[in-house]
Amino acid sequence: MSQALRNSPPLEDFWMPFTANRRFKAAPRLLAEAQGVWYRDVDGRPVLDGASGLWCVNAGHGRREIADAVAKQLMKMDYAPTFQMGHPLPFEAAHALKAILPDAMDGVFFTNSGSESADTSLKIALAYHVARGDPERNILVGRERGYHGVNFGGISVGGIAHNRAKFGPLLPNVDHLRHTHDPAQNAFSKGQPEHGGVEMADDLLRLFEIHGADRIAAVIVEPMAGSTGVLVPPKGYLERLRELCSEHGILLIFDEVITGFGRTGAAFAAQRYGVTPDIMGLAKGLTNGAIPMGAVAVTADVRNAIIEAADPLAVELMHGYTYSGHPAACVAAIATIDIYRNEGLFERAAELAPYWQDAVHSLRGHPHIVDIRNDGLVAGIELAPRAEGPGKRGYDVYVDCFARGLLCRVTGDTLALAPPLIIEKSEIDLIVDTVGKAIAAAA
Repeated sequence: MSQALRNSPPLEDFWMPFTANRRFKAAPRLLAEAQGVWYRDVDGRPVLDGASGLWCVNAGHGRREIADAVAKQLMKMDYAPTFQMGHPLPFEAAHALKAILPDAMDGVFFTNSGSESADTSLKIALAYHVARGDPERNILVGRERGYHGVNFGGISVGGIAHNRAKFGPLLPNVDHLRHTHDPAQNAFSKGQPEHGGVEMADDLLRLFEIHGADRIAAVIVEPMAGSTGVLVPPKGYLERLRELCSEHGILLIFDEVITGFGRTGAAFAAQRYGVTPDIMGLAKGLTNGAIPMGAVAVTADVRNAIIEAADPLAVELMHGYTYSGHPAACVAAIATIDIYRNEGLFERAAELAPYWQDAVHSLRGHPHIVDIRNDGLVAGIELAPRAEGPGKRGYDVYVDCFARGLLCRVTGDTLALAPPLIIEKSEIDLIVDTVGKAIAAAA
């Protein structure tokens, strides 16, 4: 163990999220500094950030504009409530965010995380149908292998069995579409896969037969599923979902917590894929990871239906958080959006995407690789599982990448790569070279 680790605080006091705590604390990986696209660990060793932290540091680390705005705001006014009270900053932040959202988005509700954004999206969808006099329309449809955070609503509509298994009864009236992963037809796709999009979306017709289309309140999907291995939507898939939802009065919710803020080569995946939902859940890149914040954007139809159905003196939506529109988070969001716009980072991501695609697909043919998937500045590299069980090889490659100076993500046997939008081509090359060496070394 290094001297820095020996001098670190006791590790047992922090119960780490989504972590095998005993395994981690036996051989900890601790980061201490960050600047640009690089971390340094507690021993001062440079580690290239191939995952934008946790899909969130899209503009790179150590942005002085964000830090200065937050520090100044905390000294001016550290907190103010937004229940039956207000302050200018969430209105300013909502206006700044609306400027980069799809044109149809017309209102913003602030949360503190992607999990809260998912649950808020579901509540708004249910409230919309109640406001329209259709309370029987209360079935929520998610998708297999979907991830919508870890609150009870999110894990109910989410399609990851392990996230639900130990938490007993969840939301009633929930069902799931089939997932969009079809390696038999779409392995090693570059960008959107060619095959099966309409057929996959038509699985919603099966749920119409089971529940009745007039009972379904909303369909919630990630435009591109990130946490279960970078599952890019096949061509025609999102368009067909939009068509079916519009035809039957069902709200379409996009969870853009991962895909938002330039990840797919546009401000939002809704713009990248040319499909506009009724509700969008956001977080992560909203503040470049500097301050916890999320948001839900809605169309004018959704917002107005809920507000106009209520008594003018009544609370229209019985929902909110103590820190909704927190002053420090709002200025962080405003500063972050300014960076994206002033530096043209969404456009930069689109320009880098072909180079990124060629680089990651150059790994095809390496041992153990069974699929490579990409879009924008994100990629999933799927490895064949070992005989002793899934996830073993993926985890070992993930740890070896860190030992070689690269931070990536791993889910099962899929490595996920999503570097900051300020990444340089030489650093892309370094990411791919490091991943290739770690995979080649894996037994």
